[in-house]
Amino acid sequence: MSRLSIRSVCAFAACLASGAAFAEAPAQTNAQVLKICAAKSQPPLSMEDGSGLENKIAVALAEAMGRRPDFVWSTKPAIYLVRDYLDKKLCDVIVGLDTGDPRVATSKPYYRTGYVFVSRADRQFDVKSWSDERLKKLGHIAVAFGSPSEVMLKDIGQYEDNMAYLYSLVNFRSPRNQYTQIDPGRMVSEVGAGGADVAVAFAPDVARYVKASTTPLRMTLIDDDAVKSNGEKVQQQFDQSVAVRRDDSALLAEIDAALTRAKPKIDDILRAEGVPLLPPSK
Repeated sequence: MSRLSIRSVCAFAACLASGAAFAEAPAQTNAQVLKICAAKSQPPLSMEDGSGLENKIAVALAEAMGRRPDFVWSTKPAIYLVRDYLDKKLCDVIVGLDTGDPRVATSKPYYRTGYVFVSRADRQFDVKSWSDERLKKLGHIAVAFGSPSEVMLKDIGQYEDNMAYLYSLVNFRSPRNQYTQIDPGRMVSEVGAGGADVAVAFAPDVARYVKASTTPLRMTLIDDDAVKSNGEKVQQQFDQSVAVRRDDSALLAEIDAALTRAKPKIDDILRAEGVPLLPPSK
């Protein structure tokens, strides 16, 4: 999930360092059960009623493994799941981390997608790359704090003009030293209502809202060619994996085998959500 990944972890390291420990006892291993770490309220990816995108994928994976899915719910944002749940052995898997996330061992990727430009369909906004000069002429651009989109917004000189607007979307709470994030649904509704010319977000975070919008919207995958003015590449497309603890090689092998069996169902879930898919790179 986009808010779990190393893409956002690096930006909120101070926040992660300040969390309290949990008192729960470690989970007991049970070959009949798949204990899934999940955020209780982080739509559209994870919700306690099981309707989140990653909840559905987790269930499909458990079924392919011949196990019963058992969600271990956290009231904290998903960015804390590795530290406070997986590493403490309160659960055994997390669905939706970037492949190769150094905090964990990750499965073979089960899909690849990327960041998208979301715009009103009636505007015929055909920009596909951060190198397009037309981005510098837009008004409000909604991006997630700590994301590659925020990095590029700063690099093209548009961040200062948008900063007050972005903070207004979180009631002027500062993201400094705490996890503060703009709700993806709010970003999409801003575009639909005309408050933002474009929103830039990780596709799984916004696809559901784009699809449900009463104002016709278009979602365009961003080319993976973003480069800062100093020549540094800013990745826009990411493989997604299931994560386990770094020493849990047996479970990882079982997951890799099950993902092959679960692939048709997972692809159906992603297509129903409206997530644009790319061939996995690894």
